[in-house]
Amino acid sequence: MPSIHSSRRRTAAVGVATLAAAAISTGVTATGATAAGDGHTRQASRTGDLAAAALRAVQTHPQAVRDGAGQTFRVSSVLVDADGTRHVRMTRSYHGLPVVGGDLVVHQGKGGAWQGRSQTLADDLTLGTTPTLGRAAAATRALAPNRVTRSITGDKVDSTRLVVDATGGSPRLAYEVVTGGTQDDGTPSRLASYVDARTGALLHQEQQVETVDGSGVTLSSGTVPLSVTQSGSTYLLKNAGIRGNTYTTDMNNKSDSLGCQYFGIGCSAGTQITSTTTTFGNGSNSNRATAGADAQYGSNETWEYYQAVHGRNGIFGNGQGSFNRVHYGKNYVNAFWDGSKMTYGDGDGTSYGPLVSLDVAGHEMSHGVTENSANLTYSGESGGLNESTSDIFGTAVEFYANNPNDPGDYLIGEQFDLKNHQGLRRMDKPSSDGSSADCWSSTVGSLDVHYSSGVGNHFFYLLSEGSGAKTLNGVSYSSPTCNGSTVTGIGHDTAEKIWYRALTVYMTSNTDYHGARTASLNAARDLYGAGSTQSNAVNAAWAGVNVS
Repeated sequence: MPSIHSSRRRTAAVGVATLAAAAISTGVTATGATAAGDGHTRQASRTGDLAAAALRAVQTHPQAVRDGAGQTFRVSSVLVDADGTRHVRMTRSYHGLPVVGGDLVVHQGKGGAWQGRSQTLADDLTLGTTPTLGRAAAATRALAPNRVTRSITGDKVDSTRLVVDATGGSPRLAYEVVTGGTQDDGTPSRLASYVDARTGALLHQEQQVETVDGSGVTLSSGTVPLSVTQSGSTYLLKNAGIRGNTYTTDMNNKSDSLGCQYFGIGCSAGTQITSTTTTFGNGSNSNRATAGADAQYGSNETWEYYQAVHGRNGIFGNGQGSFNRVHYGKNYVNAFWDGSKMTYGDGDGTSYGPLVSLDVAGHEMSHGVTENSANLTYSGESGGLNESTSDIFGTAVEFYANNPNDPGDYLIGEQFDLKNHQGLRRMDKPSSDGSSADCWSSTVGSLDVHYSSGVGNHFFYLLSEGSGAKTLNGVSYSSPTCNGSTVTGIGHDTAEKIWYRALTVYMTSNTDYHGARTASLNAARDLYGAGSTQSNAVNAAWAGVNVS
């Protein structure tokens, strides 16, 4: 069974304000803020002031954030609620080494009063930073065979750096070795292996390729409006001046080169899709622009959803756009996000068609939203939450678009499922695919992230629609609870708002399912009040999947 992926490359934090042992730097650069214009300058200054205030709060609450000698905090984003409450996201380093799993969110009132923090760092940082193992030996460990379930060919070291691994248990000095190659289904691989810098033991791994005013005549959404750009006598499948100037290209059934996968060089952006008229596609695969129209429509609707429902300005939250690549590879039954763009395969033509459906577009772009907010690690329970978040918001985009040719449902990828239109996954009973988990257990984190995501998907369905049998938009559902309880739903619109706030305000990179419960209860309290119907429903839905 195919799985839809996302890929991300860890990058430096946007902010440059740091808190060291006895010094604070307040030179924060706000994302999207430049010196061009007084408004931008004022916003950058305001963001810098809030970041500096949060860093001072860290300094005055060292026990709460597990601060100590040698630690530095860097602001990556600042979010301010309508009432002035602040949520400042930070990364952490220790004697100059990145602390993987050490990120946190500082919460402050309008006037800067401390309201707490969200983080997953469980122990103090008191370890030495001198490795026993050399870089070359660490790379050899990372390239050892039989270390991942999904086979990878052409694996080669891309980068090696010394870090503090604080993703589970006691923090350890480790090498993060990133290797590139190709997964067994043709998806590019970017595998981060964490090797103990003293013993050489392989600690854990993370697959960072997370695995889906003209018009377009699409494969699955009918004839849809598109913003196109005129260039001479032709038209480009590109937004001009809106939605970050997003556009769509044709990969001509080629895959990324090994140089691109290993080193990020020689990558193909594909060929810009053009038309002699303002119409793109004809509703059939016989026209190569058709899949492009689907992808462009999907990215447009996802952009509009995040802006209209959550007030978010694009994937990155700063108005910056991305782009789509269609017709990737040959018989490639997958789609992925790689940190800057969405890429879609054509399917095998027998069981699956092109993976450009509306919910898959929402799924892939939402990997980008996750990457640029909580940055959930793509392994263990946090990896399941990462995948579940993309399924949740892919579903939300489908409901938001309200397209009669692809009405909202709780099935993932049903439009390109050529055999029975049941899709890759379903949220009311995830185990229907034969592999996904309906209920949380202590072993769920050992599953592939596309299967451990079932717990989060099941929670969201119960929160939205409740338990038991029902029919919605022609699809029949029957969702049992894991504890035999009856859950009453509060509607997907409300559930989406709770999940988005939980993701962007309270979750951090290593949040697990119990942490997600706390985050979503906090979000429901913020939005609807403690003891509200919505808050009680969140509690009941989590209990319904064995998370309490």
